Amino acid sequence: MELNFKLSAFLEKAVQDMGYEKLTEIQEKTIPLILEGKDVIGKSKTGSGKTAAFGIPAVESIDLEINRKNTQVLILCPTRELAIQACGEIRKLTKYASGIKTLAVYGGQPIVRQIPLLNQGCQIVVGTPGRVIDHIKRKTLRLNNVSMVVLDEADEMLNMGFREDIETILQQTPEDRQTILFSATMPRSILNIVDIYQKKPTLIEVESQNQTVDTIKQYYIDCPKGKKVDVMLKILKDNNINLSIIFCNTKRMVDELAELLQDEGIRAKGLHGDMRQRERDHVMNAFRKGQASVLVATDVAARGLDVDNIEAVINYDIPTFSEYYVHRIGRTGRAGKSGLSFSLIQGKRQVIMLRDIMRSTKTTIEEMVLEGFEVPKGHSYESGRDRRDGGSYNRNSRDRNDRNDRNERPYRSANSAGSSAPKFGRDRFEKPKRDFAAPREGNEVKRDRTQEMYAMKISIGRDNNVSPRQIVGAVAGESGISGKEIGAIIINDNHSTVEVPIGQKDSVVKSVNGTQIGGKKITAE
Repeated sequence: MELNFKLSAFLEKAVQDMGYEKLTEIQEKTIPLILEGKDVIGKSKTGSGKTAAFGIPAVESIDLEINRKNTQVLILCPTRELAIQACGEIRKLTKYASGIKTLAVYGGQPIVRQIPLLNQGCQIVVGTPGRVIDHIKRKTLRLNNVSMVVLDEADEMLNMGFREDIETILQQTPEDRQTILFSATMPRSILNIVDIYQKKPTLIEVESQNQTVDTIKQYYIDCPKGKKVDVMLKILKDNNINLSIIFCNTKRMVDELAELLQDEGIRAKGLHGDMRQRERDHVMNAFRKGQASVLVATDVAARGLDVDNIEAVINYDIPTFSEYYVHRIGRTGRAGKSGLSFSLIQGKRQVIMLRDIMRSTKTTIEEMVLEGFEVPKGHSYESGRDRRDGGSYNRNSRDRNDRNDRNERPYRSANSAGSSAPKFGRDRFEKPKRDFAAPREGNEVKRDRTQEMYAMKISIGRDNNVSPRQIVGAVAGESGISGKEIGAIIINDNHSTVEVPIGQKDSVVKSVNGTQIGGKKITAE
């Protein structure tokens, strides 16, 4: 591969070993600027090669003549999966380098495992904001010699409530550092960070969405009431799909669909934020090696997923944001190969959601009608009058589903011992909205809620100068749930309450208990 810039011999050899035939557009436009020491904003979608775009110049910038224990490059990522992925890619780039060490630090892994490695010295540290803050407070990570900071997936970090953590971290680094920011979108909140913490940055905007979408045939299926699972199974079997991802909006849905697929004889694995890191690694290794043919995942858990041979993506639930749609389908159709995406919808409101996605992504999603699953013309799912689904309707599950967020859920019959026939509740598609505006009177951040929530109590409050954003960042970062799933936060003098989805309360409490917020170790119950 011919490069339009000069690299050290060890790095050029590593790049060749990684099989790069040519640079992607974002790499070609940003790498020379970063190598020149300029602040850069890279705006591009998933699958555009952003990790190498900042990883190559990050490795090239390391100066081994100075104290080898000093951290020189800090890369911030929103999730542990992305941190692990970025760290892995950079280690490949340092394959022939002597003395350059890279370490990922993230929540979900005992901090005591990371401290000795940091003490040994790491020139490049990749981490999630919450865990980086913890190390700064413990003085196990010193940033006074950092020459480059990279904010990867900056929009997602802000969505998860990490703004205050990001600003705290940046304030610990030298003013003359180089600041690189990559983001799929460019909301006002990111521009505020740019204005304060970057020096005359160069904006590189690449509409890599077309690179991803052009190789993918996109379809949607308007599913008859209670037939989503049957439609999904027909898609998997009729298209002879060997490797696929099914996206759901909730962790509970992931567990239930994975179990149902296994009962159907399909090698399926689930992946979501409630799982321990060892479990996630086991699932991903099985998927990469082909030991599992279907991965059922949430959006947050699938961030950083890097598998090239995925043939199809199925949106069992319509994503809540159009950007998530692009992230999802970008998992297939990679490296010039063709891919398939199927979105399963039910009812007029989900049709409107799909049209919004097409409008914002400037793409066409074709309707596919499957034989035997035609939707009666003029049928209204919104009326709620027709609740029949071929004899599998379950009154108890309807009551339970009415309290949740209306994603269709499979239920098994209590009377069908040994049977894997699914039972269905009503459609669920409404998601809780959130508002991270300044706290109102009583320090309460109010959010519109449409699902049952659990008020988790944490042992930190107004006396500790804690803010709602710090709480959201810590809870989202440690538990793996999205900031969008967190409900009202009430801050009292010596404690606070945080609303989390009741179905995830046990795992969230367990993840948050014993962590640190603002440098203070907390308990959660």
